[in-house]
Amino acid sequence: MPVAVAVQKKTGVQIALMREAGLIAWEAHQAAASLVNPGVTTAEIDAAVEGVILSHKAEPLFKGHRVPGAAPFPASTCISINEQIVHGIPGSRKLKEGDIVTVDIGVRYQGWCADTAVTRPVGKVTAEVEKLLHTCEGALRLGIKKLRPNIRWANVARAMETYVKGEGLCVIEELCGHGIGQQMWEPPQIPNYFSPFGGDFKLDPGLVLAIEPMVALGTKAARIMPDGWTYVTADGKAAAHFEHTIAITEDGITVLTAGPDNTGWAL
Repeated sequence: MPVAVAVQKKTGVQIALMREAGLIAWEAHQAAASLVNPGVTTAEIDAAVEGVILSHKAEPLFKGHRVPGAAPFPASTCISINEQIVHGIPGSRKLKEGDIVTVDIGVRYQGWCADTAVTRPVGKVTAEVEKLLHTCEGALRLGIKKLRPNIRWANVARAMETYVKGEGLCVIEELCGHGIGQQMWEPPQIPNYFSPFGGDFKLDPGLVLAIEPMVALGTKAARIMPDGWTYVTADGKAAAHFEHTIAITEDGITVLTAGPDNTGWAL
C-alpha cells in the first residue's frame, strides 16, 4: 500500500543514487539465486541477502517495516513459495524439488530505495508451472518494452493484462506496483491490469516506478494469512511475481535494478 504523500519526481542525481541501490539489490539477488536448491531454508537465503546489503553499508528496506494489523516485518527479504504470492516471511521451511520461490529484495542506500523480485524454479518443475513463470516474466518484459515518457499507464497495463489472459492465466488484481523513492511505497499505485474506474496516470519524466506483475495459475482472488503479511492464492494454486524499479526519463527509461551490464529477468 502506498504512503500518503504527493507524487515526487526525481532528479538525475536522485535517480543515480537509486541506481546504486538497485545494483546492491541485484548483487543480493545473485547470492539468493545460488542458494535456490532443494533442502535450503528460506532463512538461509534471507541471511545471505542481508549480508550482501549490509556489506555495502546499505539498509534492508523490508526489515522492521510496519503495516496496520501486523507485527513489524522480521526479515530482510520477502520469500514466497508456490501459492504464496508476496510478502512471505523467511524461516525454517526447506525448499523442495518442484517448488517455485519468489525472492523480493528492497534496499535503501544513501536515503534512496530500490525494489526488485524474481520467481525461480527449484530444480525441475511441471510444464504448467514453467508456463506460469514464462508468462509472468513475459508480462513484465512487455510492460518494460511499452514504457516510454508521456504516455498513459493504462496503455501499458492493458497490454500486460491482455498478454496474460491470452495465455490462459490470471493477473492478481488485489496487489499492485507502486511509486518508489525515499520510501518504499509512494504514489502512484500501479495496477497490472486495465480498469476504467481508475489507476491511470501519465508517465511523466522523473517518475520512478516499481512495476511488478503477479500472475496465478487459477483464480485471481487472494487472501492474507494470519501473520498479517503473506498473501496467498485463494485456491491454493501457484503464483509468480517479477519486479523491476524503473525510471522514466526524457530520453526513455532506465531499469535501475538491472545488473551492471543492464541484463536481468524480463530484459
